[in-house]
Amino acid sequence: MSLNTWFGKGKSPALFIETFEKHKEAFEHIYDSVVVPQDELFFKKTKERNLRVIVLAEPWCGHCLLNIPVLLRFAEKVNMPVRFLHRDENLPLMDRYLTNGKSRTIPIFIFIDENGKEVAKWGPISPYTKQFVDQLKEDLPEKDAPDFKEKFTELVEFTAKEFRGNAAFWNASYESMKQTLIRQL
Repeated sequence: MSLNTWFGKGKSPALFIETFEKHKEAFEHIYDSVVVPQDELFFKKTKERNLRVIVLAEPWCGHCLLNIPVLLRFAEKVNMPVRFLHRDENLPLMDRYLTNGKSRTIPIFIFIDENGKEVAKWGPISPYTKQFVDQLKEDLPEKDAPDFKEKFTELVEFTAKEFRGNAAFWNASYESMKQTLIRQL
């Protein structure tokens, strides 16, 4: 199936956000709080390409909570249409964009031109966020340890709180997306 067809199957941002349960308040907080820098030259170059973006995501995903509001604010600046596909309902596409060739980690943003040709792919997280999460994971017990599930749940709750309240993560996401696109514009 072509990327244009996948884009056509996607949900609007409003319809996707309606599916949020656990992270909706935090998502809305980030969306209301994030400020995209005034990158007029970058915005101009992006607009000239008439890009659209396909987002592979799930409403329960903490990385989606962090990155999608940033993407949406950027998309508003450059009039870029955004369409959402639930990862678990669209595995044939997801499996074309595995992280490290093996993981269905989300979100994945697939930027396409007006002809449906892939211009760039971004996701699932910025290098800054990855470093933060990787450091936290170092303190987790082994997966077969009796307290792994409890400690992992604590890690997820802590990162969600940090993602919601720390603009450094939002800014890192924007800069990482920008650098990905700049290389292709």
